Amino acid sequence: MSPEMPDKSPPRVWCLLGYKAGDNTQVTALADALGWPWSPIRIHARPWELTTHLALRATLAGIDRSRSSELLPPWPDLLISAGRRNEPVARWIQSQSAGATRLVHVGRPWAPLSTYDLIVTTPQYLLPDLPNIRHNRLPLFHHDADALDQEAAALAPQLATLPSPRIALLLGGDSGKFVFTPEKGRRLGQLASTLARASSGSIILTDSPRTPRAAMDACVEAIDVPAFVHRWSADAPNPYRGILASADAFIVTGESMSMLAEARAQRKPLYIFDMHDDPKTRWWRHRHAWRYKPVSHRLAMRFAPQRMRRDIGRIQNALVSAGEAQWLNTASAEEGLGAVVDSCAAPPPGANELAITAQKVRTLLEGH
Repeated sequence: MSPEMPDKSPPRVWCLLGYKAGDNTQVTALADALGWPWSPIRIHARPWELTTHLALRATLAGIDRSRSSELLPPWPDLLISAGRRNEPVARWIQSQSAGATRLVHVGRPWAPLSTYDLIVTTPQYLLPDLPNIRHNRLPLFHHDADALDQEAAALAPQLATLPSPRIALLLGGDSGKFVFTPEKGRRLGQLASTLARASSGSIILTDSPRTPRAAMDACVEAIDVPAFVHRWSADAPNPYRGILASADAFIVTGESMSMLAEARAQRKPLYIFDMHDDPKTRWWRHRHAWRYKPVSHRLAMRFAPQRMRRDIGRIQNALVSAGEAQWLNTASAEEGLGAVVDSCAAPPPGANELAITAQKVRTLLEGH
């Protein structure tokens, strides 16, 4: 290239990664879709990070710097983050760059909405329509058909003896007011078995880092049909993506928006397991409802400003209303997969949301 037309380097992109797999998946999916190189910046929060977040706002005081990635210049042109714990870090980095770093946040920030150049959100967060907010129908995720096929092929020998249809049972965990108790795990295992039996099929079960061990154990114990069971471990390969590509249908615990989105993208029958407590019993009669997260969630939903609330039922109900999913209950399980009208075979309306979102981010850096 001539001296008059120098080769322009791509923007410097950092991704703040925390402990929540769903947040990290959305952040890295968006970074990959941009088509630019990016650097993972791993952040380990301290137990008291909420206090520093509220008091100082742009600070590193709430993170364990000895366990986190080094934060040194040159500062990024673009920083993508998700989750409350990463917000003070993102704002600190922007301050170090003298405001040059563009901030993109996925989900719902605690900071004023004007803090971010772009917020990528979904209906559960109840955010307003503003120029710097991109509303998507479902969470962002990686969807590489070739990679999924390769992982399915690697998993195939372990699933060879399972009769079809194979129903993937994807377990999340505690989230907000939802507590994944052993009782719910047992009922989920029973309903999944009923569905598999009515369909003459089998179950492919996997948990996640958020799944309580007691709930997983109860679910496994209740399954009485042919099954492949995988227990998540940080020290072992995770066949999750192979399971996505291998399944003929899905059951997903309803609190996991990321797993719902990933299962929906496979265009197979999708069942949602309701994680609410028994409606016949008032919530305060459940001992587990008095844990910190359920109580703080209920207080936020009652007293916090609307934009600080979260209602995942908006996503669940939209999927069910559109015929793209159905609730898993005794009746739907006993009907079997043969009764499902496969409206899921069509691409979801938001299939191009990742590409549209990536283009909005690129626009932020025009002229770089």
